[in-house]
Amino acid sequence: MTGPLVPFREIVIKVHSRCDLACDHCYVYEHADQSWRTRPKAISDEAILQTARRLAEHARNHALPSVSVILHGGEPLLAGPARLRRICEELTTALDGVTALDLRIHTNGLQLSPRYLDLFDEFGVRVGISLDGDKAANDRHRRFADGRSSHPLVVRAVRLLDEERYRHLNLGLLCTIDVENDPVAVHDALMELDPPRIDFLLPHATWDTPPPRPDGSPTAYADWILTVFDRWDRQGRRVPVRLFESVLSTLSGGPSLTESLGLAPTDLVVVETDGTLEQVDSLKSAYEGAAATGFDVFTHPFDEVAAHPGVRARQLGLAGVSDTCRRCPVVRSCGGGLYTHRYRSGTDFDNTSVYCTDLEALVRGIELRTASTTVSPAVGDDAVLGTAQHELTALLLARLHDELAGRGGDAWARAWALTAAVERSGADGYDDVLAHPYTRSWLLDALDALDEDRPGSAGPGARLAASAAAAVVRDGGPDLAVRVPYENGALFLPTLGELRLTGPGERGTAEVRPVEKGFLVRAGRVERRIARPAEPTADWRPVRRLGRDGAPDLAIDDLDPYRNCFGTPVVPRLGLDEAAHWTGRLAGAWSLLRERAPEQAEAAAGSLSTLTPLAGPADSGPSVGRHGFGALGLPLHADARELALALLRGHRRARLHRLLEVTDLYAEDGLWSHHAPWTDAPVSVSELLAGAYERAGLAAFEPGSAEQALRALDTLERAAELTVSGRSLLVRLGEEAERGR
Repeated sequence: MTGPLVPFREIVIKVHSRCDLACDHCYVYEHADQSWRTRPKAISDEAILQTARRLAEHARNHALPSVSVILHGGEPLLAGPARLRRICEELTTALDGVTALDLRIHTNGLQLSPRYLDLFDEFGVRVGISLDGDKAANDRHRRFADGRSSHPLVVRAVRLLDEERYRHLNLGLLCTIDVENDPVAVHDALMELDPPRIDFLLPHATWDTPPPRPDGSPTAYADWILTVFDRWDRQGRRVPVRLFESVLSTLSGGPSLTESLGLAPTDLVVVETDGTLEQVDSLKSAYEGAAATGFDVFTHPFDEVAAHPGVRARQLGLAGVSDTCRRCPVVRSCGGGLYTHRYRSGTDFDNTSVYCTDLEALVRGIELRTASTTVSPAVGDDAVLGTAQHELTALLLARLHDELAGRGGDAWARAWALTAAVERSGADGYDDVLAHPYTRSWLLDALDALDEDRPGSAGPGARLAASAAAAVVRDGGPDLAVRVPYENGALFLPTLGELRLTGPGERGTAEVRPVEKGFLVRAGRVERRIARPAEPTADWRPVRRLGRDGAPDLAIDDLDPYRNCFGTPVVPRLGLDEAAHWTGRLAGAWSLLRERAPEQAEAAAGSLSTLTPLAGPADSGPSVGRHGFGALGLPLHADARELALALLRGHRRARLHRLLEVTDLYAEDGLWSHHAPWTDAPVSVSELLAGAYERAGLAAFEPGSAEQALRALDTLERAAELTVSGRSLLVRLGEEAERGR
């Protein structure tokens, strides 16, 4: 086994090996491993003490911020209050100052009383109770040895735990599924008790002893669970259900929330009543000795157990599941199922889960039911994407303010206060300046400077003040005077232009304020009035606009100091003739786009705001850099056709890049490799999706690209990495590629 050792963060301590119920579905007493018969009924003082020491040693060696200890059985309450107190005291003492201790107990609730709960309150022990639903459902399996019902006593325990003085200890309910029970009745009975959480558990089974399927359906368990899901969903998801939340999390690109699903490595070890160290308890369902390690707390540190081949096998993630599972599109959600449920004589655990068909149906069923509400609207709506990008920039600005924490000095404090005043005024210019793509470049550069302890030349307050000034003077903003630092004799106002105030090399502070149809700038004895900001003067160099010969009205920004963010060098301010020639070729490019790819041209015109000339060769293509939504860097020396292709390609790349900033289209990028129709080398899902996304829109200029896109999309349809939003994007791309054939 390769890879780093995964430390244990969860310890199950078997404090008592006997039970006061005779549940016929219990994996401890009714399944293959009967080792409980030879173990002491209660854990000894020596085993308690040594377990606490081993755990503290393990936590210290691995610098674990917290560990979870679950008191288990049998029925742990049979150990009695005195022994449970001893366990809590030893663990609390040993871990004090080492790591945070999360103490829990799982019980059938029959013995639960205020005496126990007062003890648990003293040590912060949270309580989970097993209950399989209403009386009929619970009594199907969870009865006393003489056949009496346990249901009234369990419900009494649940209600006691829900009393105000103990409610903070309530972990919720654990329900083992039986498909012969009415799923709606089970759901409603559990919900009526208003638990903080519900865990639905598949009954332990293997290929040698498969789960009962009364009607023979290969998806009986999925059907039962989905019926519960529908009821839970219709009633507003009032109580969290771990199984559902885990599937919803993985479908959206997040982690699994339960050991029984997902690819996260297990980090659990079991301490038996005799101090023996074992693997996860459910393995007792597979065969006699399946959970054994040969170690114990008296002679072995937890690291030795963590290195055990059986433990490592459950820490391999994707590499630890069968070949069939690795190729399955839902494996990131189901994780191959619980490790125990994969067992078959002869092949051990190298199999799919005995619940494989159920797990696939469950994931697909939840995906189908929730896609309309979980797919990010930004996938298909540029306006929503633009809003999300604007919010992202605003969050970065707030983050910069928080991380400066006073280090920006008076200049930042004044600029921040002024920006807040401009925002409160409702001036349209504020949103325009904040949405300017190179505002994002500045924010990221300023945050990098803080991380690297690299001071900016004029401090972040200079750009913020310049942005506030630009917001004030755009479109007749509020009558505010803004003090803005300038450098090298020139004042730059984002989105507007650059004003020469003094000679090169000089720096100072200028006051900017709006006047009718323009703005006024004072710096010492120098005063400049810009009556028409779009028109150049001897001192004023405005940001040019495209907007000619049918081309959209986009900024041609060859001034902003933060435009150099594309990975390809930018060119200095264009001369008049050079600018006229480039904008003429750009207008020709837009004409070509509208003629050959009208849908793409309209989309690009609606989402782009800023074009910046780059110094690369004509065939260098577009560049997507560290800027906000709406900017493209395009080669200066490209002809109209080259620019049309660069615009189209660049818009596609930029939109996908920005979409990925605000929504998860895939997860675990690089964990799988895929064939791409345009290369012999295997590629990651991100590369495959990017290639398909670009080619789906290039059919008008590149014959065959639509066909390549469709073949890539077919591969992506079977990819496990895609989220619900990613799959929604595939549908749109498929429709687009079909139109381009």
